[in-house]
Formats: sequence, structure tokens, C-alpha cells
Amino acid sequence: MTDTSADLVVLGGGSGGYACAFRAAELGLSVVLIEKDKLGGTCLHRGCIPTKALLHAAEVADAARDSDQVGVKTSLEGIDINGVNSYKDGIVSKLYKGLQGLVKAHKVTYVEGAGTLVDANTVEVDGTRYTGTNVVLATGSYSKTLPGLEFGGRVIASEQALNLDYVPDKVVVLGGGVIGVEFASVWRSFGAEVTIVEALPHLVPNEDEYSSKQLERAFRKRGIKFKTGVKFTGAEQTDSGVTVSLENGDQLDADLLLVAVGRGANTAGHGFEEAGVAMERGFVRTDERLRTNLPGVYAVGDIVPGLQLAHRGFQQGIFIAEDIAGKNPPVIDEAGIPRVTYSQPEVASVGLTEAAAKEQYGQVETFTYDLAGNGKSQILKTAGAVKVVREPEGPVLGLHLVGERVGELIGEGQLIYNWEALPEDVAPLVHAHPTQTEALGEAHLALAGKPLHVHG
Repeated sequence: MTDTSADLVVLGGGSGGYACAFRAAELGLSVVLIEKDKLGGTCLHRGCIPTKALLHAAEVADAARDSDQVGVKTSLEGIDINGVNSYKDGIVSKLYKGLQGLVKAHKVTYVEGAGTLVDANTVEVDGTRYTGTNVVLATGSYSKTLPGLEFGGRVIASEQALNLDYVPDKVVVLGGGVIGVEFASVWRSFGAEVTIVEALPHLVPNEDEYSSKQLERAFRKRGIKFKTGVKFTGAEQTDSGVTVSLENGDQLDADLLLVAVGRGANTAGHGFEEAGVAMERGFVRTDERLRTNLPGVYAVGDIVPGLQLAHRGFQQGIFIAEDIAGKNPPVIDEAGIPRVTYSQPEVASVGLTEAAAKEQYGQVETFTYDLAGNGKSQILKTAGAVKVVREPEGPVLGLHLVGERVGELIGEGQLIYNWEALPEDVAPLVHAHPTQTEALGEAHLALAGKPLHVHG
């Protein structure tokens, strides 16, 4: 066996792993980065980037279909799914090339192959042992299914949904979380009949209930059907379709069943437990500084309990690299990580929901600003709202936005939350007119006791 040593060995080249590797290299550490598939991981190849490309194509389709509303004469001739896929794949491939270039630029030793953790300092790949003063576990996540429901044929996960070479006529989406509502949104824009089945009482159940209700209202208008508060009991496939059964006795017929019930931690088969890493329900247990129970071994991203978001993993990767290099970075506040669902309309949030804020602080104040009062939103013909939650006489605890393009507004939202701003701090800031950011300004003006365009 050959032996290769470095300051840091990173197992997994997704958002968390490569960010950690690059930052550590910038800080002068020698780094080995191990990835069995493609650099960039799920986010780049099977997640964030390709899904958002599909969602943009869907937005263009909607714009063409509805152009007469703004006096422009166009017609939607149809969806060229091969053209859509080549647009999507072109974006992924360009970003992938960029990442490969960055590995070389940062002088990171890149190893292709499946890695197994042997002990606190060692990862083995195809008979070669790589030893690190520190080891970072960054093996990501996979699409989960329900007991008794196997992927195959007409039962697909998001990975297969991304690469379909046709637009289905009828789809059932099992799961009304981020992945489920994004695909439902795409397929509806492409002309499919869509029904979402969600066992919890609302779509996007992790969001503030107000946001969920706003999204549900918009989906009803778009003709996206959904059944909430009802459990799935089974699916039967035939040559021509799939029949989905629910516990209330309903049966839904479709061409495809997309299973979007969440993502599991990709920890099995990598030697974690055998090496003594403390686990919990398949996830790696860490402290707030992302250290596992083994000295010098850290974990990052989707295998660490919490939000499974690429930008969370990315930031955690940077945090670990800086921690190892002795920079003592501040602990990441999970609530301060922005969350965006890129459906039509978008849902974006940061901080606490009203329910969570009440649980933590007892009394809270909220203000909701309807986008009907915002000029740019009217130009874009989007409905929606900005809801702000604050501690009475205290800082902003949460911001919740629904509407077209509001994902771009959450950048300011996260500054307000993470800097513990008072509405009175935000109120004097000038927001450009006409922009949707003015809706954030108006909501904070109102909470600061000087509402201009609203009564209340």
C-alpha cells in the first residue's frame, strides 16, 4: 500500500467538501480531496443548478403564454424538452469546468474514487491510504423513498425527473416540500396536470404558515392540485401509468410518480461507524463547531442534522477550514441561513417563523406588507407579501417572503436578521424605486411606527 499524507483529507467533493478544500488550501494547508463521482456533487449535477435551469425555462414558457397581459403578441408553440435539457446541461458543464480549474489553481490533490474512513486520520481509496492531520466527512445525501415504495419504472426520484426526455401529461408528486413544489411548478408551466400529496397540513411545511398559505393560494390559481394532511398508502404500476392510493381512499392516476419525501444522509458504506464515528438516525453527530466525537474528524453539509442546503454546506466547509487553520471563526447560526423555494411564486425566508419565535420569546410583533402595494411587483404581475417578525421593542427575528423573484430579496433579509437589526435601524435606509426591495423597507417602516403606504 502506498501512503499519502496531508494536513487535511476531505471525503466528498460537493458544496461542503470543495469549499473546505479550497479555503484550507488558501490558508496554506496541504489538501487531498476525494470524490467518487463528479466534483460539485448533487447541487451542481443533480440538484440546485439543473433544477433552477428548468425553473427558468418554465418561467419563460409562462411569460410567452401570458404575454398578451402586457400587450405583447407571442404564442407558446410547445416545449422542446431536448432543447431545455441541452440548455440545462450546458450550464452545468460550464460550471463543472470552472470547478475543475479551481482544483488545479488551489493546488489541491484530487483523487477520484470511493473513499472509506479507516480511522481518525485515514481514508482509503482503491488500496491507497491517505492520512490527514484532520479529516472532513462530506459525503452528502441521497433521495429517500418510503418503506415498500421502490424507485423504478414510473416511480422516479428528482435525479430521473431532471433528465426526462418528455413532458408527462399527468404527474403525482409525493411530498410538498421544496423539491416537490419546485418540480410541480416546472411541470405545470410545461403543460402537465400535477397533484401534490403531502402528509403534513401544508405545502412547504417548514416555512411560516402564512407563506405556506400564500403559496397554496397561488398554486390553486395556477391549477396545481394538492392534497395535504393525507398519507400515501401505495402505488401500482402498469404499462401505461401508475395508480397512487391514499389513506382516505382516494386513488390518483398518473404517468409518473415523483417521490420527493426528503433526502437521507449518505453515510452507509463509508466506514464511519466501523471507525467509531458517533451516528444518529444515519446522520453524523457533531458539536456546534462541526467536530465529531473522533479527534480531528469534522463533518459538513447534508450528513449533519439540520437544513440540507448547498449554501449551508458551503459555509460550513469554509468554517471548518478556518477552524483547522486556527482562525477561530464564529459558530454559524442555523436560523441565519437563508432558505429559498424557487417555485412560481418563490418562497424565501430567514430567521424564525412566527410560531418558533413565540415559542422562544413568548410575545412577538408581526407586520405583513402585501406586494399589491409595491410598484415593481405590480409591473411583474406578481401577488405575494413580506412578513416580518420582531421581538417587541427588540430586533427582527424572522423575515418571510412570497412572490416572484423574492429569492433575490433574502440577501438583505439575512443581513437584517444576522446583524440583529431593529426595524428602527432599517427604516431610515433608502430603497431604490421601483424595486421589490421597497416592500422590505415598507414593512420595517411600519414596524418602526411610521407606516407610509399602509394603514395599521
